[in-house]
Amino acid sequence: QVQLVESGGGLVQPGGSLRVSCAASGFTLDYYLIGWFRQAPGKEREGDSCIRSSDGSTYYADSVKGRFTISRTNAKNTVYLQMNSLKPEDTAVYYCKAVTVLGERQYWGQGTQVTVSS
Repeated sequence: QVQLVESGGGLVQPGGSLRVSCAASGFTLDYYLIGWFRQAPGKEREGDSCIRSSDGSTYYADSVKGRFTISRTNAKNTVYLQMNSLKPEDTAVYYCKAVTVLGERQYWGQGTQVTVSS
């Protein structure tokens, strides 16, 4: 079964850290672009970061640059998002998405809730 499964969300205090994971099964993440998106209540889903499997290059939105780090482990076929210096405005459901470079195939995970609150 082809799927992406996110995990690692939870409740964290402002200024804290959290790492969320996106594990792929049924396909390999080679030759895919993998991105992390988030959707806060009442807001549209927005992209935070992405990584290109072919060369490991990364992109970050200005809102998370310097605080979030996206990485991938080939052995585990998993992509991580390390989130540091978390703020209440980072509260959202976090989703990962994998898409081929030409866009002919794409997969979304089911999402994991991240809540930043004291």
